[in-house]
Amino acid sequence: MDIGTAILIIGFAALVAAFLLLVIGLVYSELMNSDIPHGVANSRKLHMVHGLFVGIAIVGRILHRLGICHQVSFIRWFVACFLNRVNPVCPGLRVKDLKFSEVPVRIYEPTAVCNGLRRGFVYFHGGGWVLGSIDSADEVCRYIALGSDTTVVSVGYRLAPEHRYPAQLDDCETATCHFLSVAEAEFSVDSHRVAVGGDSTGANLAAALCQRLARKEDGHLLFPCAQVLIYPALQMADFNLPSYQQNHAVPILYRGRMAFYFLQYLDGDVSLCQDLLEGNHVPTELRQRYKNWLSPSNLPPECLSRGFSEPPTPEYDGEIYHAIKAGLEPEVSPLLADDAVIQKTPSAFILTCEYDILRDDGVLFRKRLLDLQKDVSWQHVNDGFHGVINFFNQGWLSFPAAVRVLDHVVDYVNTL
Repeated sequence: MDIGTAILIIGFAALVAAFLLLVIGLVYSELMNSDIPHGVANSRKLHMVHGLFVGIAIVGRILHRLGICHQVSFIRWFVACFLNRVNPVCPGLRVKDLKFSEVPVRIYEPTAVCNGLRRGFVYFHGGGWVLGSIDSADEVCRYIALGSDTTVVSVGYRLAPEHRYPAQLDDCETATCHFLSVAEAEFSVDSHRVAVGGDSTGANLAAALCQRLARKEDGHLLFPCAQVLIYPALQMADFNLPSYQQNHAVPILYRGRMAFYFLQYLDGDVSLCQDLLEGNHVPTELRQRYKNWLSPSNLPPECLSRGFSEPPTPEYDGEIYHAIKAGLEPEVSPLLADDAVIQKTPSAFILTCEYDILRDDGVLFRKRLLDLQKDVSWQHVNDGFHGVINFFNQGWLSFPAAVRVLDHVVDYVNTL
C-alpha cells in the first residue's frame, strides 16, 4: 500500500469516526431532554428505542443538510429495511394486495368457515401523515383480523410532504367507499357492519372521514357502523392541555413534534411550530368557542393529578392564522366539529394512554360524544405511551402493553 492510499484510508476512517461521535453526542443530548416517567411499562426499553429513533432522525437530518437525501426519505428507508418485518402469512388468514380506485390496500381475510357475512374493518395507519405504511401496520391488522374473525382492509394513503391535506383524507374516503360498495359481492362482508379506524393520525383520518360522510347527508350512501380511535390526534387548537404539559418530553411523540406533523400535513411553514405551541394561531373569538370543548375542567380529576398550569394568554397573529386556518377546520380537527355533524356520526371506541400528549384529545372527544348522547366506549391504558402498538410482535422491540391495547380493540370489534 502506498502512502497516498494509506492517508486516504486514515482520512476516511477519521471522517467516519467524527461522524459517529457527532451522532452519538446529539443522541445523548436528546436523550437527556426526554422524560420517561416511572409509570411507563418497560421504561428502560423505551429509553433504548427512543435512542434508536433519535439516531435515525439525526442521521437523516445530517444527510438532508448535506443535500444527499430528504430526512423523511431516509427515515422511511431505514424503517422499511430494518424495522418493518413482514412475516410469512400465518394459518387461518389470507392476505392480498390490491388497489381500490388506484389507492393501495392490503386485505386480510380469515379463512375459517363463517355462517353468513363477516364484519369488516377499514384501517388507517398512523405516522403523523408523514411516516407509516401498509407494511408498518401489517402485524396489527393481522391480529385484529384473526382475533375478531373480521375482514380487515389496510389503506396505503399518500403521505406528506409529497402530498398535503386533503390528499390523505381523500384516499381514505375513496378506499372506504369502494370497499363498502363491493363488500358483500366480492368479500362476503356485510356492508352494514363495516367500521373504520386507526391509530394516532390514522385515527384522526377515521374520525374526519366519518364527519365528512355525515355532512353529505346522502340517504343512499353506505356508512361506517363505528369509528375505532386508538390514541387519536383530534385538534390543533390547543397544545397546552394537561396531557401536553405532563407528557411533553415522553417518547415517542414530543409536544413540539406534533405541531411539526400538523404543519407538514397542511403545507405550513415549520418555523411556525413555536407559534402553534403558544396558541398564537387561534383568533380570540374562536378561542372562546373552543373553550367549551377544550377546557381542562371537562377532564376527569385523574387527568390533572400529575399537574397542570394555566398557560399565558396567547398573542394572536392574523398572518399565522391565515397560514394554517385549514387546521382549525373539522376535517383536520374533528374535535372542533359542530354538534349537528357529530350527532350524525357512528358509535365510537376510543383508547387513550396515560403517558401520551394526545391523551386529552381522546378524553375530551369522548365527553363531546357523551354530551350528545352518542354511543361511545372508552379504554385507558395506565402504563401505555403513544405509538405503543407500532411495537406489537416486533421481536426485541415489542412491548407487552401493545398486546393489551390490541386486545381492547379486538374486544370492541367483536361487539359490532
